[in-house]
Amino acid sequence: MPKRRPKPEKTAKTKLAILKSAAVVFRRRGYYGASMGAIARELRMTTPNLYYYFKSKEEILYFCHDYSLDLLLDSLKETEESSDAPEAKLRCLIVSFVHMVIDELRGTALTLDLRPLSPPRLRRIIAKRDRFDRGMRRIIQDGIDAQVFRATDPKLAAFGVLGSLNWIPRWFDPQGPADSEQIAQVFAENLLRGLRNPNC
Repeated sequence: MPKRRPKPEKTAKTKLAILKSAAVVFRRRGYYGASMGAIARELRMTTPNLYYYFKSKEEILYFCHDYSLDLLLDSLKETEESSDAPEAKLRCLIVSFVHMVIDELRGTALTLDLRPLSPPRLRRIIAKRDRFDRGMRRIIQDGIDAQVFRATDPKLAAFGVLGSLNWIPRWFDPQGPADSEQIAQVFAENLLRGLRNPNC
C-alpha cells in the first residue's frame, strides 16, 4: 500500500518547525558547522524524514530567507496601506523586523549570510530584500516631505536603520534579560529619534 503524503497544511507547519529548529542549530554552530543530522536531532526527527521536506541545507537556508522576507513584505504592505503617519509606519516596520529576527529566526545571523545560495535563489532573495528596502525608503521620504523627519538621503537613512536591525543577531542572547518587545521598542525609539526633525 503506497504511503500517504501529508496534507499541505501539515507540510507547511512541519517546514516552519524545521526552519525554527534549524535557526537554533545555525545560531550555535553557524551555517557551515551545522549538519542535517544536527537539525533533525534538534527537532527530534530522523535525518531521512528531514530530507523528505528539504533536499539540502542550502534549501533550508533559502526557506529561512524567503519566509522571513515574506513576513516583512506582508508587514510593509499592511503598513503602507494604513492611514498612519510616517513615523508610526516606520516604527511598525522596525518592531516587525525585530520580532522576525528574534521570535521567528531565534536571533540567528542566518539572514546575513547569502553566500551559500545558488545564483537563481540568490536573485529571488535579493529581489525581495530590495522590495522591502524600497518600501522603507518610501516611508522615510514621506516623513521628510511631511517635515516630521529631518532632510536627509532616504536611501542612506534606510541603510542606517536596516544596518542596526541586522546587527541584532550578533549580540542577542536568548538568555538575556530583555525580550523581543522590549528590544523592539528601544530600537524603534532610538532609530526614530535620529530621524526626527528637531524643529517640529
